[in-house]
Amino acid sequence: MGAGHDHGHTHSHAPAGGTATAAYVGRLRVALSITLTVMVVEIVGGVVADSLALVADAAHMATDALGLGMALLAIHFANRPPTGNRTFGYARAEILAALANCLLLLGVGGYVLYEAIQRFVTPVDTEGGLTIVFGAIGLVANMISLTLLMRGQKESLNVRGAFLEVAADALGSLGVIVSAAVILTTGWQAADPIASLVIGVMIVPRTFKLLRETLDVLLEAAPKDVDMAEVRTHILALDGVEDVHDLHAWTITSGMPVLSAHVVVRSDVLSAIGHEKMLHELQNCLGDHFDVEHCTFQLEPVGHAEHEAHLCH
Repeated sequence: MGAGHDHGHTHSHAPAGGTATAAYVGRLRVALSITLTVMVVEIVGGVVADSLALVADAAHMATDALGLGMALLAIHFANRPPTGNRTFGYARAEILAALANCLLLLGVGGYVLYEAIQRFVTPVDTEGGLTIVFGAIGLVANMISLTLLMRGQKESLNVRGAFLEVAADALGSLGVIVSAAVILTTGWQAADPIASLVIGVMIVPRTFKLLRETLDVLLEAAPKDVDMAEVRTHILALDGVEDVHDLHAWTITSGMPVLSAHVVVRSDVLSAIGHEKMLHELQNCLGDHFDVEHCTFQLEPVGHAEHEAHLCH
């Protein structure tokens, strides 16, 4: 450690298992079991009743099941300990799984929209009564899964991806029931592909929102609840702090934000209170206002930044 340098770290405890998603492993497993069961039921119902809306919902259920499975697999990798080459372990695997979920959802949404349009061109008779029965089974199952994932979706992008998929399924199941009721009461067969179109339209916008948040993590954008200008202001407000540079904040995975900064401090202040006291003040300052998992500060005397810039050239 060179003269005028010091490094401070502050840690907060992650949820059990190491990441925000890990706390919801049991609920994800139950949701996966429910999803797989309903998927099979809806496939059978779609074939028997000749309902595209049911088949579309079952296809979406298949991506839900794959997404939930990948989320659980990602948790397994994310909980593996860090190594010399992977200092954060495999925590980022959770975000990669969320990205894969987004791509799957976009594919399913496009497929459903295409098949719905095809049914307008070539109409098919759908059995309304059977469709209502199978749609109701799907709706009840989705509501149970939504209840299980409600809390976790606020803390983890991966769980949020699963939650949004199940939510879209629940709305899709409701659309299936409504379209089947219309067919039963009016005989209007176009209600089935219309319901399928609605399911596809519901899938895509939510997926783009999740995709944007996932890409922000992969591109190491500042966490959405951390205002970097405000962070800088808080640091500069500390007595003796002259400047802040190389200020960065990013997210390793859900619930694991990281921040680093070079803080320029007057030499007389460092001599008076010491490096340790200044680090404690910085950590307390950010800890009181921002929920950051890991902070690293390098303390520098006035003029050291110019010295670093000269070395770089």
